[in-house]
Amino acid sequence: MKLPQTSLEAKHLPVMIDEVLEICNPKNGGSFLDCTFGAGGYSKELLKYQKSEVIALDRDSSVKSIATQLQIKHKKRFKFYNLKFSEINQIKNENIRGIIFDLGYSLNQILDLNRGLSFKSKGKLDMRMGLNEFSCDEVIKKMSQQNLFKIFKYFGDEKYAKPISKKIVKLRENKKIETQDLVEIIESVKMKKKGKSSSTKIFQALRIFVNKEISELINGLINAYNILPIGGVIVVVTFHSIEDKIVKFFFKEYSEVKNTSRYLPKNITAKKYFNLVKKKPIIPSYNEIKINPPSRSAKLRFAYKMENGCDFKNFLKNYKYLKDIENLDFDA
Repeated sequence: MKLPQTSLEAKHLPVMIDEVLEICNPKNGGSFLDCTFGAGGYSKELLKYQKSEVIALDRDSSVKSIATQLQIKHKKRFKFYNLKFSEINQIKNENIRGIIFDLGYSLNQILDLNRGLSFKSKGKLDMRMGLNEFSCDEVIKKMSQQNLFKIFKYFGDEKYAKPISKKIVKLRENKKIETQDLVEIIESVKMKKKGKSSSTKIFQALRIFVNKEISELINGLINAYNILPIGGVIVVVTFHSIEDKIVKFFFKEYSEVKNTSRYLPKNITAKKYFNLVKKKPIIPSYNEIKINPPSRSAKLRFAYKMENGCDFKNFLKNYKYLKDIENLDFDA
């Protein structure tokens, strides 16, 4: 039986919206790409500025009803595409001033227990955000112990990845593993402490794998750079350390001039592709965390594009091992 879905109008607050608006400066007009539309928080705020236009993307088709309302209200100033943000290069617009990624799940997605994104869900493990190749149920049912271990270790930084993966493979011989079964496996291995969840890291790892979030982020950032005019800004809000490390490397690696040879004069052989105004991430204020507790783990990084022509070889090489894990075979 399907569980009741939460309203798409659930109270999801856009994280660090004041900081995002200050960075993007929509009062001067231009087009802005909201790459993770969700409940429409960023798009709605950007559209309050009459000179601004918003192009929104989301892989989750369930948000179309919110997008339709904005299309009716703002007509020529708002467009929505049911696309993954790695496909941002399909957007054709020469007046883009800012591209925004909010990598967190919206409240309505977490609270929709049919999705199985939360360890509070019941029934089948799903975790698909839309436009997926497979569900979490297939991963738990078919993936080898060794590959489950890799997913839990690298995407969840789970200390108990080996015994948890071993117990999953053993239990699935006799029964279909659903959400609560997985939670019980994790808690039995990790000796759950009262009042604390032991499942967060495993569920994070599975969500990343099912939705190929690492590949999405890497390809999304590169394609955002490619379509962004010089002077435009890329803004990224992350919620866990893997995402933040990737974004930090992306901006830092290509905002510093590096010489190809120590014998050449300084600054003669390389370009700066980004202007990184702040090296450290912006974090939510105490007041924001008080009003919106899920924002407490958020980090905001941004950079302005300075040059065209970056090939991102070092970026792709540095995170190839994570993309390889996302492409593991179902070899159980």
